[in-house]
Amino acid sequence: MSTRRVTLYDVGPRDGLQNEPEVLDVQTRAELVRRLVATGVPGIEVASFVDPRRVPQMANGEDVVAAVGGTSGVTRAGLALNERGYDRLVASGLDEVRFAFGLTESFNQRNQGASVDESLAAATRIVSRAREDGLRSTVTLSVAFGCPFEGEIDPAHVLAVARRVVDAGAPDVLVLADTIGVAAPGAVRSLVARVAASGVPVGGHFHNTRNTGYANALAALDAGAVVLDASVGGLGGCPFAPNATGNIATEDLVYLLEREGVETGVNLEALIGVAAWLAELLGRRLDGQLYRAGSFPS
Repeated sequence: MSTRRVTLYDVGPRDGLQNEPEVLDVQTRAELVRRLVATGVPGIEVASFVDPRRVPQMANGEDVVAAVGGTSGVTRAGLALNERGYDRLVASGLDEVRFAFGLTESFNQRNQGASVDESLAAATRIVSRAREDGLRSTVTLSVAFGCPFEGEIDPAHVLAVARRVVDAGAPDVLVLADTIGVAAPGAVRSLVARVAASGVPVGGHFHNTRNTGYANALAALDAGAVVLDASVGGLGGCPFAPNATGNIATEDLVYLLEREGVETGVNLEALIGVAAWLAELLGRRLDGQLYRAGSFPS
């Protein structure tokens, strides 16, 4: 039987820290990225290029990238929600642009101040520009399994928007995000498989709000997902979605995947160390479990 593999992105420096009450300085944010690089995690969301008035935790993204410096063997990604943000991202020298938008009008207006159609058009332009600029691109469909304002999401609607993204010029990866942590494995397995049938590589981004995130990650992997997002220590959430608590913890996910025989390329003990360092830095207990329990066998 061939060995299963998955590409992990640690989104802690971006999606994780954006929901923290503290605003960490540039050097501390860069140190978090450097520590994650040392664990061997294949991809990292380094920064966000959004309006700092709306998300002050993500201010000075260019300075964070510069402080991190060059890395080898790690894809350095950043979030951009419009072409102005994309210009900043390209100038910073990152390797990948990540564009996210919500699948409901209510969520997308609150999160981005745009309609779904307007964000889809922006995604198309950014993916096209990234291709011309030699950057990787990822498009994330937020609230793909449930919206805090409009409730259940019809899978047919998700598929229709996914097809529009692909038909307009497919990104390198199309990520389905359970932004508020309401999904269950059956729905994840079905939706990931149906989107993957379009021919675009599919990723999963899961929050553990209702304690289903890790089961959902496994279901996505079984259905053909090739990328999984997670956040060191389980940091994260969405500032514009009520009760959107943390992402699944990267170290907990790596432990689970490795026990399932899935290769991640990540040094688990080093990753546990990063989570412990981060908990001490923030002065509180994080949602992740493994940094407290330890790996097994120890």
